[in-house]
Amino acid sequence: MGIFSNNNNSEEYIDISKLNLPTHLGIIMDGNGRWAKRRGMPRSFGHKAGGQTFRKISRYCSDIGIKYLTLYAFSTENWSRPKEEVDMLMKYFKDYLTEALRDFRNDTIVLKFLGDISAFPKELADLMKENEELSSQRDGMVLNLAMNYGGRAEIVNAVKKISQQILDGKLSVDSINEKLISDNLYTANQPDPDFIIRPSGEYRTSNFLLWQSAYAEYYIDDVLWPDYTQEHLNRALFEYSKRNRRFGGV
Repeated sequence: MGIFSNNNNSEEYIDISKLNLPTHLGIIMDGNGRWAKRRGMPRSFGHKAGGQTFRKISRYCSDIGIKYLTLYAFSTENWSRPKEEVDMLMKYFKDYLTEALRDFRNDTIVLKFLGDISAFPKELADLMKENEELSSQRDGMVLNLAMNYGGRAEIVNAVKKISQQILDGKLSVDSINEKLISDNLYTANQPDPDFIIRPSGEYRTSNFLLWQSAYAEYYIDDVLWPDYTQEHLNRALFEYSKRNRRFGGV
């Protein structure tokens, strides 16, 4: 597996396995609706195509050795979309999780959900819990699906949990520090993302991993998510491997 990159007006083959890959990669899956609109199709058509891309990219990330992959699947703000679109998304989520239970019992990927899953229909929430439980003993890539997720809501939830521990006498105010906050986020016990990719050409974070991404490298790609390929990801990873991450230092 590799990538051809331009180097002094010539093509150079780069072996992906030789690159400095991010330990934790985040992807904001964006552009499904616009992709469908450009083709004169309903938005649901774009979400279905985006789901196929999700399957291909998540599998590829596992194959090349990414340890943690977080995909932004459904935000706390997405509930405001037209009901028929939300209903179709719920159906796609249900189909994928049913498929995962059926076809991936011998897989190595650990599936986790970031967000408040209690807002989803019970049947879907139960599928999420079942997938988490069945995959919990695996030793492969951790795949985080951010569903009913918002970065601000996540921080508020962490503050509430810490506040309750203080009220219960388990913590003091002086014990509050960055590690304690991190330990009460949905991503507790996971490293912060090193690299976040946003397809679709939009230049905003969209409430994604606000606390965790303080020092993440960002990469914007103009391609819409349903058209995103392994080659697009390879080029982004090649760009990441060239960056000098200083974390505020020199």
